[in-house]
Amino acid sequence: MIKKIAVGTISMALVLSLAACGSNAGDKAKPSESSSSTPAPAPTKLVYWTGDRHDSDYIKSVIEKYNSTNKDGITVEYVVKGDDYNQALDIAFASGQAPDVFRAKENTAQNFYKKGYMAPLDSYLTDDLKKSFPAMEDLNRFDGKMYSLPNYGSTMRLVYNQDLFAKAGITNPPTTLKELVEDAKKITAVGKADGAYGFALNFKNPGSAFDRSGRVIAEASGFGGFGYNFKTGKFDFTGFKDIVQAFKQMKDDGSTLPGMESLDIDPLRAQFAEGKIGMYISYSSEPGVYKTQFPAKIKWAAAPVPTIDGTVKGATGFLGGPWLSISSSTKNKDQAWKFLKYMYTEEVLQTYHEKGFGISMVPSVIAKAKKPDINGIDGFLPNKYDGVWPIQPTVNVQGIKYQDAFLKYMLEGGDFNKVVDDLNKRYNEALDKAVAAGEVKAKVIPDFDPAKLAGTFAK
Repeated sequence: MIKKIAVGTISMALVLSLAACGSNAGDKAKPSESSSSTPAPAPTKLVYWTGDRHDSDYIKSVIEKYNSTNKDGITVEYVVKGDDYNQALDIAFASGQAPDVFRAKENTAQNFYKKGYMAPLDSYLTDDLKKSFPAMEDLNRFDGKMYSLPNYGSTMRLVYNQDLFAKAGITNPPTTLKELVEDAKKITAVGKADGAYGFALNFKNPGSAFDRSGRVIAEASGFGGFGYNFKTGKFDFTGFKDIVQAFKQMKDDGSTLPGMESLDIDPLRAQFAEGKIGMYISYSSEPGVYKTQFPAKIKWAAAPVPTIDGTVKGATGFLGGPWLSISSSTKNKDQAWKFLKYMYTEEVLQTYHEKGFGISMVPSVIAKAKKPDINGIDGFLPNKYDGVWPIQPTVNVQGIKYQDAFLKYMLEGGDFNKVVDDLNKRYNEALDKAVAAGEVKAKVIPDFDPAKLAGTFAK
């Protein structure tokens, strides 16, 4: 049977609420003289790294408040990395310059755990904290120990420019890949003179681009979003064929923003806010982005992603789970935990939810939080097709990763069947090796039905 992620009481409430180098050693100085008989705590500097930018203004203000009000002598340096965040973290740990606290995501936590980056939190967790923050296997908890507490999750949608749709005579968002390609072409035909194109993705980082687009289209169409087949316990990237070919067709048609292959997510958002992009696919953090980070000059909305043939055969993955983790190499674990406790207070998390940065996964927050009053949020509210997929094994594959192989095919062409055959061979070899070494388990669910995953968050 499918091992489902524990979401506790949040399932019903999500729809109603909505549902949006470093210094390892502390810089110590002599305590200043004080009239108090209790000496002031020695100053400690913590470094916090994240790859999230959509919430950076808010998190910066939260940390500034912490730095000015905490009585523990702790100062936190906030570092926002780009799409090279994972690589930068690898280099930092390898060179002994890892941050004290860092952001873990649902698609990286398993790998960070295997690499030994995260310190267990169990010695700090009270019974009340354990009850307040539902733990998810292979996301928050690994091999019986907790490595991160949840904050928020995300739905994924097609984000579209209503003004360009109207100009192109398109009445409804696309529901099939064929319509996606056709609509991108129509938008480009009426918008190109003004520098507007039908479609774009942040292909400067192929992993980020495909994880926010091809992944959810595949899941809605009944295929594993990371290429893993839970029925067979093997990798099979065949389900991406129509998706990648549709993306390639838009590129070949000239319907995509020029230079898309070198586009990062924030420049993409800036272009969309200016009215230069007709459609893209992304997370439920976008409403907050277009209210604060890149105020939109256009009318825009969000809709369910198209499927391969217009039929929904699986769940569009609800993504979430881990958030902040303490570095296994920090010499200031106690101080890092004090910072985490502050970041996980209801006040911080509730405001995070209400500003539309993510959909809270904390029951006590959901019970109090108001629905964000942000344009576009309604399109991201959990629907009957959103659901939680099982966690696929993470393997260290030799050679080019599947997202990079897909982009290479989009740009250069070739035989996609050969691309898939090569990926299947290399990924399954890596899986077999990892299983034999006891590093992962190949999850085989003979009766797996992706359609039954849908509706996890429906009322």
